[in-house]
Amino acid sequence: MNTLTLLSHSPHTTFHSSAVSPNKTGSFLQPLSCSSALGFCFPKPLFPPAKIASRVRISYKFRRSLFPAEPQLSDVDEEDDDEDDDDDDVAADEYDDVPGEASDGVEDEIETSMAASEVPAFRSEESKWQRVEKLCNEFREFGEELIDVDELASIYDFRIDKFQRLAIQAFLRGSSVVVSAPTSSGKTLIAEVAAVAAVARGRRLFYTTPLKALSNQKFREFRETFGDNNVGLLTGDSALNKDAQVLIMTTEILRNMLYQSVGMVSSGSGLFHVDVIVLDEVHYLSDIYRGTVWEEIVIYCPKEVQLICLSATVANPDELAGWIGQIHGKTELVTSSKRPVPLTWHFSTKTSLLPLLDEKGKSMNRKLSLSYLQHYASGDNSFKDERSRRRNFKKHESDTSYKSSLSIHGKSSLSKNDINTTRRSQVPQVIDTLWHLKARDMLPAIWFIFSRKGCDAAVQYLEDRKLLDECEMSEVDLALKRFRLQYPDAVRESAVKGLLQGVAAHHAGCLPLWKSFVEELFQRGLVKVVFATETLAAGINMPARTAVISSLSKRGESGRIQLSSNELLQMAGRAGRRGIDESGHAVLVQTPYDGAEECCKLLFSGVEPLVSQFAASYGMVLNLLAGAKVTRRLIESDDLKVLQAGRTLEEARKLVEQSFGNYVSSNVMLAAKEELTKVEQEIQALSSEVTDDAIDRKSQKMLSVMAYNEIANLQEELSSIGHWHVCFEKPELLQKAFLLQWIKAEKRLRTELRRRMELRRMSALKLLLKELEDGHLPFMCLQYKDSEGVQHSVPAIYIGKVDSFDGTKVKNMVYTNDCFALNAIVTELSVDDTESQLDGRPSYYVALGSDNSWYLFTEKWIKTVYRTGFPNVALARGDALPREIMRTFLDKADIQWEKLANSELGGLWCSEGSLETWSWSLNVPVLSSLSEDDEVLKMSQAYYEALECYKEQRNKVSRLKKKIARTEGFREYKKIIDMTKFIEEKIKRLKARSNRLISRIEQIEPSGWKEFMQVSNVIHESRALDINTHIIFPLGETAAAIRGENELWLAMVLRSQVLLDLKPAQLAAVCGSLVSEGVKVRPWKNNSYIYEASTTVINIINLLDEQRNSLLELQEKHGVQIPCCLDSQFSGMVEAWACGLTWREIMMDCAMDEGDLARLLRRTIDLLAQIPKLPDIDPLLQSNAMTASNVMDRPPISELAG
Repeated sequence: MNTLTLLSHSPHTTFHSSAVSPNKTGSFLQPLSCSSALGFCFPKPLFPPAKIASRVRISYKFRRSLFPAEPQLSDVDEEDDDEDDDDDDVAADEYDDVPGEASDGVEDEIETSMAASEVPAFRSEESKWQRVEKLCNEFREFGEELIDVDELASIYDFRIDKFQRLAIQAFLRGSSVVVSAPTSSGKTLIAEVAAVAAVARGRRLFYTTPLKALSNQKFREFRETFGDNNVGLLTGDSALNKDAQVLIMTTEILRNMLYQSVGMVSSGSGLFHVDVIVLDEVHYLSDIYRGTVWEEIVIYCPKEVQLICLSATVANPDELAGWIGQIHGKTELVTSSKRPVPLTWHFSTKTSLLPLLDEKGKSMNRKLSLSYLQHYASGDNSFKDERSRRRNFKKHESDTSYKSSLSIHGKSSLSKNDINTTRRSQVPQVIDTLWHLKARDMLPAIWFIFSRKGCDAAVQYLEDRKLLDECEMSEVDLALKRFRLQYPDAVRESAVKGLLQGVAAHHAGCLPLWKSFVEELFQRGLVKVVFATETLAAGINMPARTAVISSLSKRGESGRIQLSSNELLQMAGRAGRRGIDESGHAVLVQTPYDGAEECCKLLFSGVEPLVSQFAASYGMVLNLLAGAKVTRRLIESDDLKVLQAGRTLEEARKLVEQSFGNYVSSNVMLAAKEELTKVEQEIQALSSEVTDDAIDRKSQKMLSVMAYNEIANLQEELSSIGHWHVCFEKPELLQKAFLLQWIKAEKRLRTELRRRMELRRMSALKLLLKELEDGHLPFMCLQYKDSEGVQHSVPAIYIGKVDSFDGTKVKNMVYTNDCFALNAIVTELSVDDTESQLDGRPSYYVALGSDNSWYLFTEKWIKTVYRTGFPNVALARGDALPREIMRTFLDKADIQWEKLANSELGGLWCSEGSLETWSWSLNVPVLSSLSEDDEVLKMSQAYYEALECYKEQRNKVSRLKKKIARTEGFREYKKIIDMTKFIEEKIKRLKARSNRLISRIEQIEPSGWKEFMQVSNVIHESRALDINTHIIFPLGETAAAIRGENELWLAMVLRSQVLLDLKPAQLAAVCGSLVSEGVKVRPWKNNSYIYEASTTVINIINLLDEQRNSLLELQEKHGVQIPCCLDSQFSGMVEAWACGLTWREIMMDCAMDEGDLARLLRRTIDLLAQIPKLPDIDPLLQSNAMTASNVMDRPPISELAG
């Protein structure tokens, strides 16, 4: 998180750009020199003071000849070439990858419109730490009541912003504070002021960061403000001045301190005299791997300690503040969405660099639409001359949404092939975009490429292009020589040539020392372009004028994945240096996958909310539940009574269920219950409007007396006639929708009579087809309506009933495929009609149509059957009969049936015939040539009676509708009934909504406790802790004190006696196998070697693998999914380094990136450094671990704290 503050100066004061490099404390002090940091750089003015005014206005105009056209390189090409590269560059420790930070997009609650004030002349003579010391002395002398926001703000050379002032005022009122603001807006200034107040009061402030690199950076900055004696550092690797009033640490260190404060393994508390805890980058709470740590800190933190939570712009800061306020105490929220340096969005194509948005900034620049780019590339002058044509017309206001932008530009009119062709033709090379940046004075720039190899290849591609003048090149050369003298093994030789030209790579494959060197040069203006992976966006102080995002997607384990809006805004937030740049620039680049439309869609999607990632771990369970130690309990009798000091399960549950996720869920439940109450009230109110009394009252009000009486009489008449009779409870009232219901009832009767008629017809057809089964093959007509209502008549030749096709594919398909299933038909015929009842179930038949198609159908689809047809006689003696031949054709082909129509009486299916059936289909006559006299379909008397009943009922319904329509006032009555039906439909929808809400409320339950108990069961069964008596065993003591992903597994390994016979280097190799998760072999060119571990180490790891499998089985039994890392692949590299090999020797032809190996070694050192501090560990193992740690902690992987 960068906190840069606005610097303005008097007209008579000149500032060198190198001397106003902003830092994280919000002040512009003397620039960091490497004599105090790394010792290899010295500040240098980029230009004389007298020339600054004119120099700032210079635009870098130069010809393309400065950049040769060959070879060509594209960001996307480099990414695609790197199939096995990790785009995420997941880097633990100082490389941790985190969710993106948002820069803009949330409506500001507080206008941060304070302008910078003039710099007093006398302030330049007094350093910041002197002003802080002077102010603290005044507070001590005159009392704490002197402390107010104005006094605290006086230590700065500029007027603080409004949101900073509001946050400081909230802090001085004794509240905890949540601050949500964009990158570089000055959030750290609030923490710095709180530190001044704490130091003046003689109290302590803890400042936490998620990354070691950030902790080191904050340590250096705070020492410049408060002096070396008042600032300390506490990380997994360093413990400097840990009793200082201002203590910088990583979040995991603070979490472990808080474990002690809630009464766990150790009785001591590290929060003595602590007034304030600052949680920097608190939006890490959404990090899927480490977010639990932030929630635990808030939950465990003593209520008397004030929390200052500094977050990027997120969608739900109010929920975060509400959660902290509920479980910790009074909390105030301060938000700001205004960037101190405005951000301008651009889009780079092969030929141009254009604004991404229109003039209003609310929709896409129309010149970036695919249609425009396609016509422009094809030379269509109509697009080029459009501006002149539009001068005579009033400009139409475009919609603010991205959707309307797409409709305006007509993207949908292009085919997919056109879109791909247009996009690929517009993909720029690196040099194309860089030329525009330099020509428009938009350097320095951070260029995000989501591939290590892509970053390195881009540097090599530009290493012959000069971005520095001779003076700057000399300074880089001098700084490089000093760095080489101090850290000869840390020099990245492949990047030196590019560095001398002003370009560098910054990613997790680089050594930390080399990355720090690049950062120093970039801050001094001696590196113009840094090609970096997205890990650079995670808090390191490297502001630039421009941020280039090469793609909106990156390669993941399951293919390409799109960036989130937070990730995009986090990277773009790097652009714009407060006090130096009037505007920052974010440049998005055309790729084959993404264009300007996708960029706008992502940009306008808004920032994402914080999401709880709370998950139980072994360390959490052990520290919350641990009571008396089995090694130190007081034995009063033989019944093993112990003193319980740990929390009960109920107490632990209350803590666990205070997670942020449960708070949000409880809010959701509360909102759902409120909505359910409203829905039920609305249902009750609407239900009163659809009663018979309500219908009658409305009818009397809207109808005349005559019309009302006429409808009432008609209702009485209809209720006593017909096939149904109704007895009303209140016959004096007009019943709800009675007339319409009566008509519907008559229509239902009509439908039933028609169905009965159809069944009679089908029964007759069934008997007829049964007679024809053994005779000739008759012609028939099939009739159906397609999905559009068009009726089709198909002449066909009848083959036979499917039931008679013994052992054929068609019969098996019909009886096994659910698509052809037929439900039993309840005929509702008279009891005497037994034969018809038996024939009520339809059957499937097969025919060959005149269109050479097979038809599979039931009696429903037969219009008629003819006497004429094919004789079922063999053409020659010994030949098969035609019916058998046709069945053979049908069974031979692998037929795919397509449904043409469907009904409750069975479906009609069709399939293409073959060449063998073609000649047969040609002999099926057209329907017009068949005479009605040839029809043999004779219906029974029962059919004709059913037909007459159906016709009579149809006429009756028609007469009834006419009679009701002629009734006076029916139209008005119909409106009342229609409104009633509408209300009833609304009630139905509301009841469905009510049921969904009830179901949702039942499903919402506190999360976290189930997982907590699952982990507890594993701990209990592994004999680390008895969750009933809370006795903690030695295994549990060790696991509770370890920092790691799977504390129980690490404790099992470190307590194993097999490690005692190992030498220090071998112990280091085994520890390296426990922490190598995420490290990969990355062969590049001829570099394909890694050191193999010794036989002793391999044997130990194989032995440990059996224990690991046992733990994995136990975890699986209880539903726990916590990784147990054990990988011998890189143990040889760790062993070689621990044996004393030089960095050059170990990296020679190595298949690992330097940064990966350094990270693995740092992890190993961190674990080794913990062993001497762990309880109940064999002294010999502790001694070997300390020896190995000391040997391994040497340049170039050793970390410098100050």
